[in-house]
Amino acid sequence: MLNRIILIGRLTRDPELRYTPQGVAVTQFTLAVDRQFTTQGGEREADFIPVVTWRQLAETCANYLRKGRLTAVEGRIQVRNYENNEGKRVYVTEVIADNVRFLESTQTREGGNATSGGSVPEEPSFGGGGNSGRGNNNNFSRNTNNNQDPFSGDGKPIDISDDDLPF
Repeated sequence: MLNRIILIGRLTRDPELRYTPQGVAVTQFTLAVDRQFTTQGGEREADFIPVVTWRQLAETCANYLRKGRLTAVEGRIQVRNYENNEGKRVYVTEVIADNVRFLESTQTREGGNATSGGSVPEEPSFGGGGNSGRGNNNNFSRNTNNNQDPFSGDGKPIDISDDDLPF
């Protein structure tokens, strides 16, 4: 069995951070994901997908994500149900995220040029904190090589032994 989803979209509003009675952080936000096709009128439609994050990942999302921010979410789909005040059964489908990546810098969103120079660090990527049991609670990565191109060189061929090739 496999239940895995990857979404890329923009937040429709700022994340909402709350805590359970046991003190566990939980964040909810909605991701607007464009559909691949357009309507007959030439307009593009979007799906609005609810996302939930837990623990450290929830606090990180609440601190760094904002409305309109382009974001990638990786997780699993969960369907839950409950009985509302009127006695009706309500079904909720949501994504439980265990990895969130910020796909644009805040300077890019504010109209700056994030690609010039090495002064703008790469945006952080956060994983773990979900209910996946991976134990990866704070996967905070930053580019520390000052945005140097790892493939730049003096044009010399790279010496690779045939024993190092996987095929």
